[in-house]
Amino acid sequence: MSPGVDALLEQARAGLRRLSPQQTVEAVRAGALLVDTRTGWQRREQGELPGAIVIDRTVLEWRLDPASEWRIPEATGYDREIVVACRHGFSSSLAAASLQALGLRNATDMTGGVQAWLEAGLPLSDQPADVRR
Repeated sequence: MSPGVDALLEQARAGLRRLSPQQTVEAVRAGALLVDTRTGWQRREQGELPGAIVIDRTVLEWRLDPASEWRIPEATGYDREIVVACRHGFSSSLAAASLQALGLRNATDMTGGVQAWLEAGLPLSDQPADVRR
């Protein structure tokens, strides 16, 4: 019998030092890479995160693994700080745990997702999203 998705989420979060939206802003100012995994319709509905790179969850590990031939230029090393954001802060925890399992030891996620960002009154971007395929 499966322990269920809640147990999987709890296990993923046990290894993360999750950041609040404000801590995420500070981390990005200090050089962290903010990665938005929301779908296009979610981004249209909620807005774009300033400074975020949009990477589809289905290719996230390939784009961020510094050893992958399909990596993005910002995937410069396994010590790079990466903050993953999603709509509500659930799938981002699973994604960050997957990145840590890949060796990206400074990968984490943002608590509450973009919904918490909005509730904190943080600004959105008026620029088009930086979507990586």
